[in-house]
Amino acid sequence: MRLKHITFIFLIIMLGCTSHSNGEETFVKFETNRGDFIVKLYDETPLHKDNFVKLVNQGFYDDQLFHRVINQFMIQGGDPDSKNAAPGVLLGAGDPGYQIPAEFYYPRYFHKKGVLAAAREGDLKNPARMSSGSQFFIVTGRHFSEKELNDLDIQSKERTIRVAIQRIVDSSAALQRQLENTDDMMKVQLVMDSLHNAIVEEYNARGISFKIPDDVKKVYLKEGGAPWLDKQYTIFGEVVEGMEVVERIQSVRTDRNDRPQDDIKMKVKIIKR
Repeated sequence: MRLKHITFIFLIIMLGCTSHSNGEETFVKFETNRGDFIVKLYDETPLHKDNFVKLVNQGFYDDQLFHRVINQFMIQGGDPDSKNAAPGVLLGAGDPGYQIPAEFYYPRYFHKKGVLAAAREGDLKNPARMSSGSQFFIVTGRHFSEKELNDLDIQSKERTIRVAIQRIVDSSAALQRQLENTDDMMKVQLVMDSLHNAIVEEYNARGISFKIPDDVKKVYLKEGGAPWLDKQYTIFGEVVEGMEVVERIQSVRTDRNDRPQDDIKMKVKIIKR
């Protein structure tokens, strides 16, 4: 079985975009009660860069918390509800009321240690992988072995195929009825296998690879990061000074919702260097 209109699933594969720079680089300073650090914003992701600069200039982030912190993974902020939030309150649902189209620039930018990326809702609710209008995270990550990275190649491919199959089923009422009205699991499996094979054929025809490039792999082996997030979230900057502060924040004690037990507030401003 092969779907005639399967190509729509590839609309989510985002191409790298370019922007024109005026020659000036943009830097953002985060001031926290655990120390300060500086982030450089990328020109190649202009929608995210311009939005972040706008929010910083509005004072949007000032007095917000790093509301989600996971050791050897990342620190997250940008929830406006975190300002003056009572201790123990679950945070992470707040935003300015809009989303930003994804701006993937892989493999030039990937989830190495120190990058700034936009948070977002999951694929099934957000198939275009649009970013939160304000929430962000900074990767701390961990080191990976060669075997772990090779396993991630396989997992990335299968995860993408599963999501594609689910979208096809969700978009076809006839296919949903066919699957719902049969108790023959062998027939269901045959349909799923056919969808899987058709998607793989399409990926192969388009030359789409799920292997981590060798130069990217070397960085994950040497410096660490969060490679399973690649091509899933928009990366729009990186820490250029004060990474030790980010690492200090990632190590604080947290509650069961990963919120630091002692508030870590931020003030953010644009600086020139």
